Amino acid sequence: MRSEDLRGLVSVAVVATVVIGAMSLGGGDDNNSTVSAGATTVSTAAIDTAATDSVLTTDSVLTTDGSTASTVAGDDAAVGSADDEAGCKMVERSVTIGSTGPTVICLQEALLADGIYTGAVTGTYDQATYDAVKALQVRQDLFVDGLAGRETGIFLGIWPDEASLVVHTPIPPEGAVDLLGYPLSSVASAGADAPPLPTDSGSGRRLVYSRAGQRVWAVDDDGQILRSWLVSGSKYNNETPGTHQVYSKSEESTAWNGKAYLPHMVRWLKTDIGAIGFHEIPIHVSDGTVYMTEAELGQRLSGGCQRQAKADADFVWEWADIGTVVVVV
Repeated sequence: MRSEDLRGLVSVAVVATVVIGAMSLGGGDDNNSTVSAGATTVSTAAIDTAATDSVLTTDSVLTTDGSTASTVAGDDAAVGSADDEAGCKMVERSVTIGSTGPTVICLQEALLADGIYTGAVTGTYDQATYDAVKALQVRQDLFVDGLAGRETGIFLGIWPDEASLVVHTPIPPEGAVDLLGYPLSSVASAGADAPPLPTDSGSGRRLVYSRAGQRVWAVDDDGQILRSWLVSGSKYNNETPGTHQVYSKSEESTAWNGKAYLPHMVRWLKTDIGAIGFHEIPIHVSDGTVYMTEAELGQRLSGGCQRQAKADADFVWEWADIGTVVVVV
């Protein structure tokens, strides 16, 4: 797999029971556990690993977990913008050699404006476009692969507006609970107060995760929204859309580099090189401080997993048993 979107995928997680289990995917200090306490595992045969390079829609626009943004933990280089006022926007999450269409036209125009590309605007991602993208990535210290994805698009000012797709609900009153009686976090709501479910998000008892909205819903067998809350998901295209299952849970995991604790890890996607799951906001091993605040949830700051407020992570830990369906849109 080649893409700037896989920059954070460098970790291994050890799940402590009888079985060596889930590896956690991402970069920085987040989501990549090397030690797991109180873990349980099951087979991952039913897990969907469909490709993620598709046209952007309202619910799939920005698939981008695990690593820490430079503004939060300082582990990643800051990504600037060459042209925040660019008129066009990418309508695909990534393009590379052989790609054609409006996204490539937009990319070539932005590269021309930057001055790193001198070719024609043809709408075809040819060798000259590839070389220009790769040179830009080298110059800006991005992941270098010649593929134009989220980070390249953000720098060039052609990535769609992420914040406009995130719905912030009012902070619930002190002591507020969801439909099952679990305490609500500052970014959670329940029942009729919750935003509506995305279309085509499955049926029955399940967790629904909207990557575009950076929001999760817990739904019961009757289709009732028990609870909904904001998360901080992946900066990269590694949250595979489709239907998955919870296959492993750890009361606490340790990041691959030993710098962070990941409380209440609930894993739902296993890949050849790691895993993705829901967990509480990471905690620095060095001084016990958190990586981000609840107020920052709703932003893509991780390398693969979905960071949650403590109350929401506690709920998922209790409610999402092994085998619980997770629908990602």
